[in-house]
Amino acid sequence: MTVGSTAVASAPGRATGTAGVAQQRTPLRLPIWSRTWVRIAGGFVVPLVILAVWQFVTATGIVPPYRLPGPWSVVEAAIDLIERGQLWLHIAISVQRVFIGFLCGSVIALAFAAIVGLSRAGAVLLAPTLVALRAVPSLAWVPLLILWFQVGEESKIILISIGAFFPVYTTVADALRHVDPQLVEAGRTFGLRGWSLFRTVQLPAVVPSVVSGLRLALAQAWLFLVAAELIAASMGLGWMLNDSQQTGRVDRILLAIVLLALLGTITNAILVLFEKAVLKRWM
Repeated sequence: MTVGSTAVASAPGRATGTAGVAQQRTPLRLPIWSRTWVRIAGGFVVPLVILAVWQFVTATGIVPPYRLPGPWSVVEAAIDLIERGQLWLHIAISVQRVFIGFLCGSVIALAFAAIVGLSRAGAVLLAPTLVALRAVPSLAWVPLLILWFQVGEESKIILISIGAFFPVYTTVADALRHVDPQLVEAGRTFGLRGWSLFRTVQLPAVVPSVVSGLRLALAQAWLFLVAAELIAASMGLGWMLNDSQQTGRVDRILLAIVLLALLGTITNAILVLFEKAVLKRWM
């Protein structure tokens, strides 16, 4: 009786253990909104809705064509500029300006962020001035840059560099100031000083902030590009916006806006891939 009771009692235990193992082996399902294909497809929902509404209001005459041309009119404007060999030139010039300005502004910003974030003297001497300069609107720099550098490429690239500078500087300097003091002290106990301490302890701690600052800087670079090309340019997407406004070509204005949105999205996606690679390396 005792042996039978023990066997019966152990059977539910074995069943429970088997169920537990089966439950552990069952793969966890990601929430539907976290799945890759859902995220990719979901990103097209709002643009497609906007496109459908745009087509509807123009096709039904709710908005007159001279105020809002239909989507196909914008496509035809793009085809016309491609046939003339102008569209790719506008895009290439704008991308080149953004890339150079973003690169220069980001490198300089990282240097200043290191000085301000790692040195108390640097924070005291430089931080107040940089905070004041950050409050200056982008268009306020244009007259001065034109006087100093005329209307050449230098003035535009410098303006874009200014736009890219402050997001990187602000994000990285703040992150360096808030690195866990215990990590720094632990590094010093192991004999780390100066560059070795920065490379081993402080840099890995601020890598996510560096990448976030770069993404913000890239967005700012595109904003400052338009400001630069609206006033002092003869080519580029910003110039195309201004020229189309003066000639009443709403279709080309919409084309320039769409192209700026697409280019901003593509460059941001490239930085996202860079972010994943960097975080995988350092984190």
